Amino acid sequence: MTEQSPRSRRLTARFAPLHRIHIRQVKEMYAIFNAHYEHTDLETFMADLSRKDGAILLREPDNGRIVGFSSIVTMPMGDNGDKGSGVFSGDTIVMPEYWGSRALHFAFMRYIIRQKLRRPATPLFWLLISKGYKTYLLMANNFDQYYPHPDDRHPELEPLVQSYCERLFPGYYDPENRVLDFGESAQHLRQGVAGITEDLAREVPKIGFFRDRNPTWDRGTELPCIARLTYPSIMRALSKWWLQSTAKSLGKMGGRLKALGAR
Repeated sequence: MTEQSPRSRRLTARFAPLHRIHIRQVKEMYAIFNAHYEHTDLETFMADLSRKDGAILLREPDNGRIVGFSSIVTMPMGDNGDKGSGVFSGDTIVMPEYWGSRALHFAFMRYIIRQKLRRPATPLFWLLISKGYKTYLLMANNFDQYYPHPDDRHPELEPLVQSYCERLFPGYYDPENRVLDFGESAQHLRQGVAGITEDLAREVPKIGFFRDRNPTWDRGTELPCIARLTYPSIMRALSKWWLQSTAKSLGKMGGRLKALGAR
């Protein structure tokens, strides 16, 4: 029997409240983060995590090893919460050998569905800041109502972006360039991780848009984003991911059957 490759293993992903994340797990999370970002330290990482409600932990099923995570905090939108609720995605990273897994995506959807069901009539928004294009694409490829948009749609969402940036990161929002600038020593992706080539920017217009809106992404400036989460948009994203996962599984099964037939 051949050993499964990392990409073929079925991962598990569950939201863990902050008080249930042990220091050993925090160190596992930081090790992944530190492997992909420059200018990091454990103290800053832990301080940032302490301001979150918890994190979705992506694990290998056989040994429980953490191979990715996404920290989360839910907050009211508007001065008195009159605009709705926002689910803010903080640090999000997955080990490269597991890129393509949608376990983290489905776990995030379960989380936002629970938030939506608690207050079904209240508008719900996904808030995220993006150092790299992969995070931006996760929003732009799966939801219709989002900002910033390559076609300049939904400008009414821009004030909400500025509002949450000023609340979560006071003093760091640059209203002229509409990015979060944490300075020259900001955390940023290590060289070679999710780089943007001219060919990639040209072939995938949304990646080109991300680069143009956040041209200093490689030194750690963040593009703040927002998406309106409606029931139809949530169901469309879930259906899309399910179909993609099913097609991928069928493709692997076909490959195995073909290999067996060739013996």
